[in-house]
Amino acid sequence: MKRCTMTIASTAAALLCLALPGCSTNNAAQRQSAPVGPSGAAADTTQAVQLVNGVPITRAEVERATKVLLAQSGTNQPLGPEAIKKVNQTALDQLTLAELLYQEAAKLEVKDLDRQVEQKIEESKAQYPSPSAFEDALKGSGLTVAEMSRNARKSILINTLIEERFVARVEVTEGEAEKFYQENREKYFNRPENARASHILVKVEMDDTAERKKQAREKAEALLKRVKGGDDFAEVARTESSCPSKALGGDLGNFGRGQMVPPFEEAVFAMKPGEISDVVESSFGFHIIKLSEKNPAAQAKYEDVKTKIVQYLKDEKVRKLVAAYVEELKSKAKITRV
Repeated sequence: MKRCTMTIASTAAALLCLALPGCSTNNAAQRQSAPVGPSGAAADTTQAVQLVNGVPITRAEVERATKVLLAQSGTNQPLGPEAIKKVNQTALDQLTLAELLYQEAAKLEVKDLDRQVEQKIEESKAQYPSPSAFEDALKGSGLTVAEMSRNARKSILINTLIEERFVARVEVTEGEAEKFYQENREKYFNRPENARASHILVKVEMDDTAERKKQAREKAEALLKRVKGGDDFAEVARTESSCPSKALGGDLGNFGRGQMVPPFEEAVFAMKPGEISDVVESSFGFHIIKLSEKNPAAQAKYEDVKTKIVQYLKDEKVRKLVAAYVEELKSKAKITRV
């Protein structure tokens, strides 16, 4: 089951902190989100596009939020004008939501708020190899340290508001968790057959000659004799394998059916744990496989997933409460498009 961690509150807080250096945006996102004026020239990013109870949301803020949303979507393809307009509107809506929450959160007294802000800034700086690298990233984001600090302060206050008003009061009963498990056993909690294996690869390129392929097979056969004769499999993989997994002694981790090329998969799921295969040929070359473990398809037990279910249900309850709260704030607020 995928746990939903981005509640409406965390989304708002994320957008407020989106300018903390370290938040990645791709080039496509940067190109797509640059605001332009009616004449096609670059727009004034300090200009307000919306007032929320008199507090301006600027073009620069919308631009940065749009970059974040595009980066999160993973798109590398240029978007058309209508698509960009929709993303910009989503960014503006999220920033409006965040501002409404912040205006309420600002009424709270948070202990050591200044220290918490400084800590958040220091954590951001620590992501960079040097102070100059941090300064370069800050300039690239179009922010000042003061703006960055304000965003961090808003994020902390919003999170505190949500924690105190909703998270701390929300409870999930045993009955609710058990009911969710029973109703979603087939959908979320089936574990497919899987295995864990290591391999030694003697790589063959598609355009290699027949003689080169023969030599590669002979090398694989020689390596097979070594590991079946008692040489340490992981050590042979580290020194002889052509696969990047050699750094881990050939360990490929856990995988299910459909994740490996067919000849490799067929060999793995026909083996018993501890066995070493004969030489297996695939489109990558020649493999020697050692099966570490194999697990049949099964359904996760309730006790094993109970904690995740409770957290998921709690997140959902908080999300709904915050959404209703924001709608209430919006109904009382004066929101003016400039």
